[in-house]
Amino acid sequence: MKNIEHIGIAVKDLEISNTMFEKLLGTASYKTEEVASEGVKTAFFKMGESKIELLAALNDDSPIAKFLEKRGEGIHHIAFAVGDITSEVQRLKSEGFTVLNEKPKKGADNKLVVFLHPKGTNGVLIELCQEIV
Repeated sequence: MKNIEHIGIAVKDLEISNTMFEKLLGTASYKTEEVASEGVKTAFFKMGESKIELLAALNDDSPIAKFLEKRGEGIHHIAFAVGDITSEVQRLKSEGFTVLNEKPKKGADNKLVVFLHPKGTNGVLIELCQEIV
């Protein structure tokens, strides 16, 4: 793993949260995007090398909608940048981690993503992400 790529925060209303984070961080979101396969709309903020991803549900069946219903707004996941997502998945599986999607899928912000089950990571959903080249 290279570094923390971003921290994902589940929000009920993306527009209201965008406005609040713009005021908080003193900068505008650099990108908004829908990821239909995950039922989510995202907004990204960047400060130096750090990123924040806001995630809002597109529908009531999305994982974010379920998360919000169960836990409310707040930190949803921590994403780590990796150079070779396939090798990293194999390494983590050999270490005993449970992978939620073994085959990398296209995520937001031009990334391939794989998630680790939070039951094996102290209750934190971990995302591995690799830049799509």
